[in-house]
Order: sequence, then C-alpha cells, then structure tokens
Amino acid sequence: MSDTLDRLETRKDTIQVVIESGATHIGSIVGIVVGAVRDVTREVGDWATDVFEIRDAARRAGHTDVRSELQDPRP
Repeated sequence: MSDTLDRLETRKDTIQVVIESGATHIGSIVGIVVGAVRDVTREVGDWATDVFEIRDAARRAGHTDVRSELQDPRP
C-alpha cells in the first residue's frame, strides 16, 4: 500500500510542478504580448499625431487642400 501511495504522491508532485511551470511561462508570454500591444498602440498614436501636425503645418503654410498635394501627379 505504501508503494502505491509513493507513486501517487510522485505523480501528484510531477503534475503540480508541470502546472506551476506552465503558469509561469504563460504569464511571461502574456506579459510580452501585452507589452507589444502597448508599444504598437503608442507608435500608431505617435504616427497619427505626426500626420495631424503635418496637415496643420501644410494648412498654415497656405495650402487649402492637403490631399491634392499628397496625390501622385503622374497619370
């Protein structure tokens, strides 16, 4: 009976370690993904701010239609 309990406890300990390890690694992966989403969002926001500032500067410089200035004049 003791041998059976030892095997069961060993299996339980192994499963426990595997689950703890998985949870740790998944937590790290989630942290990486969340950081990447944050960084991409920040870059897109910065890019949008640049676009708005460029449009505003073009308007202040006297261009009435910024879109016509940005279009390719080639046929």
